[in-house]
Amino acid sequence: MEPQVRMRDALAFFLVVSLSLLRRSSFALSHHDLQIVHAERRIDLASHIIKVFLTLKVENTGTSIASEVLLSFPPNQVGNLAVLKASAVVGKRKKKAYLSLDVKPKLPDGPNGAKYFSISLLNPLSMGESVALEVLYILTHSLEPFPAEISQSDSQLVYYRDSAVILSPYHIKHQTTFIKTPSTKVESYTRLEPTNHAGIELKYGPYDEQPPYSFSPIIVHFENNHPFAVVEELVRRVEISHWGSLQVTDCYKLIHAGARHKGVFSRVEYQSRPSLSGVSSFKNLLARLPPRVHSVYYRDEIGNISSSHLRLDSKKSELEIEPRYPLFGGWKATFVIGYGLPLEDFVFESPDGRRYLNFTFGCPLIETVVDKLIIKVILPEGSKDPSFVAPFSLQQRLETSYSYLDVVGRTVVVLEKENVVPEHNLPFQVYYKFNPIFMLAEPLMLVIKLLEKFQSVLEQIRVIRQLT
Repeated sequence: MEPQVRMRDALAFFLVVSLSLLRRSSFALSHHDLQIVHAERRIDLASHIIKVFLTLKVENTGTSIASEVLLSFPPNQVGNLAVLKASAVVGKRKKKAYLSLDVKPKLPDGPNGAKYFSISLLNPLSMGESVALEVLYILTHSLEPFPAEISQSDSQLVYYRDSAVILSPYHIKHQTTFIKTPSTKVESYTRLEPTNHAGIELKYGPYDEQPPYSFSPIIVHFENNHPFAVVEELVRRVEISHWGSLQVTDCYKLIHAGARHKGVFSRVEYQSRPSLSGVSSFKNLLARLPPRVHSVYYRDEIGNISSSHLRLDSKKSELEIEPRYPLFGGWKATFVIGYGLPLEDFVFESPDGRRYLNFTFGCPLIETVVDKLIIKVILPEGSKDPSFVAPFSLQQRLETSYSYLDVVGRTVVVLEKENVVPEHNLPFQVYYKFNPIFMLAEPLMLVIKLLEKFQSVLEQIRVIRQLT
């Protein structure tokens, strides 16, 4: 009996290994069915949020139909990848259109830990057919300050590391990489033939006939005094009241993530030489709020901060804020921004009778990276069956919150996302069922409290009369 069991286990192990090798071999063969005829990559280093625009022309050179195109990223970039979008280019010149495509992670990983993402094509490619693709991906925390510490009067220099050629599982016939820097002050850069530097642009290539998984490391050392504003944590409370208001409270933990400040800070020098002293610091931030805001406040642990300016119009509201002190590299600030909004602008009724909140995700501070964003939507008491719809993946959980005059507590929908950039400022919806009868709960509780108070006063009067 035992030899039979061992034989069966061996066969099962052999079958698993064979299927795994077959899957990997078929996966590898599918790479060779496609080739990139032309690739152009443009890397924008103007701020601490790096935007990369990639144009690809992909051709099917195999005999089987291809329904997906793989993108490959080195492991050091995957953790900093905030946004990845792809679209197919249809038509030419003035009739050109862009059709959005689904992009999802793909397993297994490639050589040396390369991570795959799969672009699903709308129309599979037969032998000899080609498709033009536009890809946008955004990287955060990818600029390394060097030197790591600077004084108040120094400019900020940073490293950017990448590859002159595109990391791809496909053969690339022709490719070029363009790198745009914030200014012409480039300390050094890796020189590969052909390489050209003119003004604020570096050009690597063109390179022809690059085999799959080619990689040519480059380093660009340049000046970047753009504010490295990073919100380590943003907690937003959106409280819905069906009595006519929406109350929003944003709690910020902000840091300047650039080169750390060393030495003593001189406010006299900072104010007398603003163009030379503290060029990499920032002393104000701009928040874009929804239109028709009211009751706006801005405060920190000490109290209200008066150095803010609110500009209103029919389409948007802009709040310019100044922390109590300018922020240099490594310095932090914590503060709260709160405001009210009309309920009818953001809470609606769906055809199936449910209510839903339509609000904007993301951070209202412009050009800011949020390491962790937590949105807490506090539903009215008595709400049931909450659900949400968002244009990207989020972590979700439910909590219960109690406030003044609550009986059973309020359901709180908690949504979390890491590595948030301005491109995540898109609408999301929270659906829930609500019976209007629950709107009477708070007035009834208020009446009961008043009656109890009135009864207590009458009792005190009765006792006083007995004593007198």
